[in-house]
Amino acid sequence: MCLLNFTAIIAAAFFSLAATVLVFTISALLIGCSWIFTSWRYREIEKLSSYLRQISGGDYSLDVRDNHEGELSILKNNIYKVTIMLSEQRSLLQQDKIKLTNAISDISHQLKTPLTSMLMMADLLSDANLPAAKRTEFTHNIRIQLERIEWLVSSLLKLSKIDAGTVHFKEDVILVKRLLQKALEPVLIPMDIKEQNVLIDGDDRVSFVGDLNWTAEAVINILKNCVEHTQEGGRITISFSENALFTEIVITDNGKGIAKEDLPYIFKRFYKGKNAGEDSIGIGLAMAHSIITSQNGVIDVKSKNGEGTQFRIKFISR
Repeated sequence: MCLLNFTAIIAAAFFSLAATVLVFTISALLIGCSWIFTSWRYREIEKLSSYLRQISGGDYSLDVRDNHEGELSILKNNIYKVTIMLSEQRSLLQQDKIKLTNAISDISHQLKTPLTSMLMMADLLSDANLPAAKRTEFTHNIRIQLERIEWLVSSLLKLSKIDAGTVHFKEDVILVKRLLQKALEPVLIPMDIKEQNVLIDGDDRVSFVGDLNWTAEAVINILKNCVEHTQEGGRITISFSENALFTEIVITDNGKGIAKEDLPYIFKRFYKGKNAGEDSIGIGLAMAHSIITSQNGVIDVKSKNGEGTQFRIKFISR
């Protein structure tokens, strides 16, 4: 700009003194305004650089927004939006760390009990004078504890995959009747031992869109909960229907029910209510909830202490 203005002044000198003075004055004003504007821009850029350094240091409390027009104002507002997003992500990461810490603590607690029990029984089995009956009993108990650990680890791996979003849920058309047949297989023996009855009511043509294997896993865990909390000779009723909006599956038992204060937390991981059994881990219903909601489904529970429990599952029609 200085070079161009100097050239203009020399050119004006060939015409008249007045033209030279006019061009010189205008050139001086242009150079002065340019210098002031450039200095202001550099100061603003330096402020933004300092702001970005503070952000990289973890300080998200500064606000650089302004209501002026111009490129720098747009840049400031965009940087502020990114700052808010980074702050939210940092908050979510902190929550994830807390959840991870709590999960590790819960897992350690759940594994500690059976491991301690197995170590004690293993020490007793090393005694050559241990009666054969006791040896058989301890061996059987160790096997039960190992199966419990295997189920816990398997369930936690499945939950981790769902939480991480790495599970690909199929979108097949599934007959509810077929789903229930698959889900009832693992619980028929426990129901037979407790002499419990199951009643199924619904149209064989009722269907929904989802993943058969994963949904069966969810229903199995719900049925296991019903079997566990229903007395000998009790009854479990399963009904299903569909309409233009959703397909609904209702599983009801006439067991001891769930305490009112436990209902809000029944799907929380590792939560054990007042009526939970000694061997309960508190992960089955949490897994059922994760599987169903991950397929755009809804599950809720109604229960009264001593009057049974009802699980209601809805899959939105697609």
